[in-house]
Amino acid sequence: MKRLLVGSLGLFLLLAVVVVVRTLMHQPPVFVAEDQVDIQLDEAVLAERLSESIQFQTVSFQSSDLKDRTQFTGFIEWVKSSYPLLNERLGLTMLNDSMLYRWVGSDTSLPPILVTGHYDVVPVIPGSEDLWQHPPFAGVIADGIIWGRGALDDKSGVLGILEAVTYLLESGHQPTRTVYLSFGHDEEIGGSEGAAAIVDYLASQNVQLAWSLDEGSFVFDGIIPGVTTVVATINVAEKGSVTLDVVATGAGGHSSMPPKDTAVSDVAQAIVSLHQNPFPGGLEGLGAEMFDNISRYMPFGTKALFANQWLFGSLIENQLSNAATTNAMLRTTTAPTMLSGSVKTNVLPIEAVATVNFRIHPRDSVDSVEAYVSSLVSSDSVAVRNRGGADASAVSDWNAPGFELIGQSMREVYGDIVVTPGLMVAASDSRHYGKVADNAYRFNPIRLTPELLTGFHGTNERISVADYAQGVRGYIRIIDHGTSQ
Repeated sequence: MKRLLVGSLGLFLLLAVVVVVRTLMHQPPVFVAEDQVDIQLDEAVLAERLSESIQFQTVSFQSSDLKDRTQFTGFIEWVKSSYPLLNERLGLTMLNDSMLYRWVGSDTSLPPILVTGHYDVVPVIPGSEDLWQHPPFAGVIADGIIWGRGALDDKSGVLGILEAVTYLLESGHQPTRTVYLSFGHDEEIGGSEGAAAIVDYLASQNVQLAWSLDEGSFVFDGIIPGVTTVVATINVAEKGSVTLDVVATGAGGHSSMPPKDTAVSDVAQAIVSLHQNPFPGGLEGLGAEMFDNISRYMPFGTKALFANQWLFGSLIENQLSNAATTNAMLRTTTAPTMLSGSVKTNVLPIEAVATVNFRIHPRDSVDSVEAYVSSLVSSDSVAVRNRGGADASAVSDWNAPGFELIGQSMREVYGDIVVTPGLMVAASDSRHYGKVADNAYRFNPIRLTPELLTGFHGTNERISVADYAQGVRGYIRIIDHGTSQ
């Protein structure tokens, strides 16, 4: 017995030594200092122009009948008058209400790049107007903050690009590589008339992009638990999406004599089954790369888990699965969003429907999602109907020159920060641009803090004047580097 205890203790100590050594080796890479840029900008002027752009109510409603076309044409004319040098030097092609600029490089044999954003915004939630500290379309600048719908999503991106190119033009920059700038007008409703039309146009001109940069992730500050270092997560892929109706049928009848099982109880059981059986996930590929990079900056205890996934893999996945943001990185997610049943309180429905939206991880597909759901819920009384969707995007190369120069640009602007590939859990116009780009990246070079998160599609959307100006500097470096090689 004593020999067994001694042997067990020896194995435990050996295991502990291995865990500690691997953790100590799991360190951030040696920081190669980039020359910090000193780009002088008139931040007040930048803020004022962003404020003016917010005042155009370029709202994308689901119903096209609600669109106020005058707001979109007004914004387009405002861009032309507010950035005269850019409009003088660059060629402009209008595709519906989307704008495509071309800045021709000196070496047209090089494949061009594309830097893009969208100027349409989501509606303000009806009844929430009084919850805004400042009117959502007033573009108020107060105490160093620019308020209003589009301040983050995504007029700061569009104007950041316009300001960056104007700065480069005024500085005498001559691009070697051609760059396209595109500003979509309907990203919030799928981009079918904006980005899709631009892609069709580029394809008709036989344009294949070396890489594209669209909205996506941000420069995260204080958002990732346990990480005090600023993190630039450059998304190299985005999830797909499919919406399925889970449909239960029953005999109907009067509610005073309900059978044991009804269409409503059957659809309820189906939703419970989906909830209790999430899609298989795992920390692999892109997700593994991202967490491997970020975990090197975490406290010792957390770092030890990621440095020793061979031992703690199941624990890590369980913990990540418990948080909505990290769970979405691991798997295809399941979100019941709509329910319908009877037309009257005392009538049993002959059909009850639960509508469920799935955000598809790159390892899955529309077909595999439908098959998985059908295997869980289908029966004689329950069927699955597909409302349509699209697979996840291809995963772009995070070792390619485009990714590297975006990362370099961020270090020149923000200093010693974490640069890592990531997965976009929402959708962007890059689902279209990826069709004509070797690599499609999704990233805004703007700092984002936790208190700003609720502004996305929510209330009190805002950005600080200083952070917006820093984002402009980021775009300046990205476009400078991207067009110089």
